[in-house]
Parts: sequence; structure tokens; C-alpha cells
Amino acid sequence: MIHDLSVQLVSAWRDTSWIEIVAAVLAVAYLLLAIRQRLECWVAAFVSSCLYVWVLFGARLYMESVLNAFYAAMAVYGFWQWQQGSGGTALAVRRWPVARHLAGCLGVICLSLISWYFLRRFTPAAWPFVDSMVTWSSVFATFLVARKVYENWHWWLIIDSVSVCLYFNRRLYLTMLLFALYLVLIVIGMRQWRRTLPAAALAAG
Repeated sequence: MIHDLSVQLVSAWRDTSWIEIVAAVLAVAYLLLAIRQRLECWVAAFVSSCLYVWVLFGARLYMESVLNAFYAAMAVYGFWQWQQGSGGTALAVRRWPVARHLAGCLGVICLSLISWYFLRRFTPAAWPFVDSMVTWSSVFATFLVARKVYENWHWWLIIDSVSVCLYFNRRLYLTMLLFALYLVLIVIGMRQWRRTLPAAALAAG
């Protein structure tokens, strides 16, 4: 099985378009810069997201294609939020109460059921419910990043674990490896952002 996967990865690398390669490189750059809380992360996110709209639409992952269009818009919002900060100072890392995350989870499930219904009925979408859950969860998690909410890393840990399986199924092997790398970087980001939390937020956690 490992040998077969290796053969598939080599074949996929040869067939991978330059658009997907550039999108993947910029996606890694975004996450590395976000871990360091650098404003430039949103520029990398914007360009990467625009490229992934094309790649994912071609793979018939329609909700994820739309998601990346949303990412591009959120990159503009995130750049503005991080630049403006709060009260003229840099935006600080914060925590949200569990109730807010539960409300977010409920909203994700409801929206996923709606988009799943329409995708299944009107499109040849692959894995419509999983695609929908990943999409709406990512929408919420991206908003958390833009607001510098610490728990965004917990959301991404789950989302990207599911995404690894999803991209493997659709034979987007380079993107699958990218998301596997994300899982490692997410753990690093979690530790880095935790160090910048206010003492009161750390005590609450």
C-alpha cells in the first residue's frame, strides 16, 4: 500500500499544474506568517485563495472552490483588522467562551445540511456533506483567525484532518501533503499564540 501511494504521489506530482504548486507554496507562506502574527500573511492568503478557486473547481469540489473565494475576501478583512487593531493598538490574541463555539458549531451543521441538499440535488459534487462541513467550518475558523481568537487552531486541527482524507479521495495529492504539513504547523501555531495570550485568558483556559 505504501509503495502504491508513493507511485501515485510521483505520478500526481508530474501531473500537478503550476497553479496548484504556486497556490500550495503561498498557502504555506500564509500559515508560517500567521503563526508569527505578521500582517503580510493576508497578502499570501489572498493570492493563494484566488488560485485555489480555479484548482478546486476543476476537481468538482464546488463548495471548497466557493470557500476559497470567501478566503480571498476574508484576507482583505483580516488585513484590515490586524492593521487597525483595537483602539489604535495592535490586535491582541483573545479567547472565546465555549458557548460561542457551540453556537458556531450549530450554525455550521445547519448551513452544511442546506448546502448538502442543493449540492446532492443539482450538482455532481463529490462528497457533498463532507465538502459542506469542511467549507462552513472553515468559514467560521477563518473569521476566528481574522479576529485573532486563539481557539481557531483547534478548529483547524479538525478541519485539516478531514481535508487530508478528502483531497486524497479526489487525487489532489500535492494539496493533501500540504494539509498534512498544516497539521504540524497548527500545533506550532497553537503553542506560539498561547504564549501571547493575556494572563487572565491563560488562567481561564
